[in-house]
Amino acid sequence: MDSGGKPSTAQVLLLATSSALTVVFYSVYKRRATTVSRLKDAKKVPIDQDLKNFLSEFPGRCVPYAVIEGVVRSVKETLNSQFVDNCKGVIERLTLKEKKMVWNRTTHLWNHTEKVIHQRTNTVPFDLACHDEAVGTTVRVVRPLDAAELDLETIYENFHPTVQSLSNVIGHFISGERPKGIHETEEMLRVGEQVTAVGELVLDHSLVKLQPPKQGLRYFLSRLDYDALLGQQERGVRVWRALTLVCGVAAASLFLFLLWKRYEHHRRRRKERSILEEFKEQQRRRLRELDLKEDSVSPSVCSVCLSRERSCVFLECGHVCSCAQCYRALPEPKKCPICRADIDRVVPLFNS
Repeated sequence: MDSGGKPSTAQVLLLATSSALTVVFYSVYKRRATTVSRLKDAKKVPIDQDLKNFLSEFPGRCVPYAVIEGVVRSVKETLNSQFVDNCKGVIERLTLKEKKMVWNRTTHLWNHTEKVIHQRTNTVPFDLACHDEAVGTTVRVVRPLDAAELDLETIYENFHPTVQSLSNVIGHFISGERPKGIHETEEMLRVGEQVTAVGELVLDHSLVKLQPPKQGLRYFLSRLDYDALLGQQERGVRVWRALTLVCGVAAASLFLFLLWKRYEHHRRRRKERSILEEFKEQQRRRLRELDLKEDSVSPSVCSVCLSRERSCVFLECGHVCSCAQCYRALPEPKKCPICRADIDRVVPLFNS
């Protein structure tokens, strides 16, 4: 804080940043906590022969938020892996990432960075079926790419390093960017995979469909079972809650510290004003004892004893208001009688 009791710019920025982060982290925490709460309340619906009759009893033949666990089955065609033999799926994602080293001029270190330079996702219609193949009922998964948790398995990855000549190496050091290579991955949701899907379950004529839910609920399509998916979401909630608490405690602590420093500044100022008034009253009593009028006192007279000449310069405030004897009589820690600033050192004053 400055001499006026106001917080510094750095303190204000730190308080604003910690407060803003607390608000952001809290909003994420509340959203994820709501997701976990809705996920716990979601109705678990088994895939069996009575599924269509079960849905017919609900208003609009719809369960707004349902949990379905089943096996992935293709409707007509499947997607073949481009790198793995005899690997078939219903969702395929190909990703190319450029990896490079970038020179940080602040830390003077090379940092690893990566950037997606190409990504393509292919999908074909697919159903979720019961483990028992004798059960003919299936659930059609609608718009799977809209799922907030689309869990795909990485079935292939390869890194293609960049071949560099001496001139390229020199140029990269000059530019501050050093390419490392291309990372290629293929992810897939394979046929026969056990999947947990959470969304809106609808009976559309004779077709049972699972589609993105309404009312801001999250759409899930995960290879984890229901309990593992719920545990994963709860761990995320705990992380965001911890971040919110840390930033909130930091913001509150800093705010209370600034309030305390402000209070201490005002208390010190009141004490200094009281001491100054007491000093002025002592001066008036001294003038009455000496039978002197205030306008008749020489400006060069010591403001403490009103008898000897001023002979001290107080630093760092620069006031000349006391003689050497009165300066030595000041109580510790010695402060200027005029401004109450700490006296770091005293310089003798010589009048020629």
